Amino acid sequence: MSERNLAGLAAAVLQPGFVGTTPPDWVCRWLGDGLGAVVLFARNVVDPGQLAALTATLHAERPDVLVAIDEEAGDVTRIESALGSSRPGNLALGAVDDPGLTEEVARDLGADLAALGVTLNYAPDADVNNNPANPVIGVRSFGADPDLVARHTAAWVRGLQSAGVAACAKHFPGHGDTRVDSHHDLPRITASRARLDARELVPFRAAVAAGVQAVMTGHLLVPALDPELPATLSPRILGDLLRDELGFSGVVVTDAVEMRAVADRYGFAGAAVRALAAGADAVCVGGERADEEAARHLRDAIVAAVVAGELPEERLAEAAKRVGQLAAWTVAARADRPAHAPGRADASTVGLAAARRALRVSGDRDGVLPLTAAAHVVEFAPPRNIAIGPETPWGVGAPLADLLPGTTTVRLAEADLPTDPVAGADGRPVVLVVRDLHRHDWMRVAVRRALAARPDAVVVELGVPELVTGRLHVATHGATRAGARAAAELLAGLG
Repeated sequence: MSERNLAGLAAAVLQPGFVGTTPPDWVCRWLGDGLGAVVLFARNVVDPGQLAALTATLHAERPDVLVAIDEEAGDVTRIESALGSSRPGNLALGAVDDPGLTEEVARDLGADLAALGVTLNYAPDADVNNNPANPVIGVRSFGADPDLVARHTAAWVRGLQSAGVAACAKHFPGHGDTRVDSHHDLPRITASRARLDARELVPFRAAVAAGVQAVMTGHLLVPALDPELPATLSPRILGDLLRDELGFSGVVVTDAVEMRAVADRYGFAGAAVRALAAGADAVCVGGERADEEAARHLRDAIVAAVVAGELPEERLAEAAKRVGQLAAWTVAARADRPAHAPGRADASTVGLAAARRALRVSGDRDGVLPLTAAAHVVEFAPPRNIAIGPETPWGVGAPLADLLPGTTTVRLAEADLPTDPVAGADGRPVVLVVRDLHRHDWMRVAVRRALAARPDAVVVELGVPELVTGRLHVATHGATRAGARAAAELLAGLG
């Protein structure tokens, strides 16, 4: 095959990102030369109208282009990054444990994504979050019980795909049992094969059985499956396990290949080539390297690997064929669905109802709730992780101020923590807002000080409610706009 034809196959398996709210010239040019997909991030989204126009431009260049996005709802949102998600995330849905509700929320999201021109969603997160110290999964998981995660993963897949958007279960073979974020280093999953079968792999088997169209690999070293290579680069994990044993026949997408877990060890392009050779079909890139130079570097490296005999031409052709089959599925799915106007930017009624059901209250409400006066809210802000992003607003103070005018909010990070965190409350009701209190020593110290001064303070946990403290504790199971509104309603006596 000529190098020109090889370049077309190489472009077909790439899923690059770009900067801007309209497609740059290089993306449009590449779509004409065989580029199979693009991936959108929060930086590409202003509002529904702008996003619909962006995707319409992409589809005009190539009608079957895969337009991918990382829209988990919950804390990880791209289409609502400016406001916060109007739908609860996985942990909240797992707390309710109503698969029908999970399917309804995913269908609601899928209808909006389809109307916006998105055809592939890098969700659901199918990880079993059984390590409370996990810094990157947490509320993105449905929970710590594999059977619960499995039934909600399957429900989420069914709901999203019923709306005509392809689902992508991640991060295979399971990113839940680690203290390491693969954006920064290579996590090591030390579980035995028997434990993997009983825990990590259960939701992925359910996703395959539910007909999931894509699976995203995790940059994870799992010695029980492959003692040498991360899952993304492992023929044993992608071929023997995912394809042969689990019976998955759809598209295998890599997690972003610029992530340090693989790029630091194998190089940016080296990781992409190894992933394709191992059995991946599509290479995601562009969270951090989002320009034509990065895409060209990967394309040329793939072509060179085929010419050098490092990547069989048949393997590249097979990968491009699978991407084409997924593209054809999305075209047919769009044709089968009635027209739908995307939901309003300020609300998803399905999402808010679900968030209300996900609230969990521990302790004594008597004499504490409802708050009858403007409150003093202290929000303790942990460092952000890359998956969630820095731009999405969070907190309970703003929605509570809408319901109780005069409510004030102070946000404190570790670096600016005062000796008295509730100074300035002046006898008003106090609300302490935390995220993953169990993971942050400084936050626990601050909350202890605050509760010593104001034992009547309400603690609202927006993360994983591993540590329940205070006279009254409210868990939202996620830092979403929907969860914050539901919590504010409860505090104000409206919930």
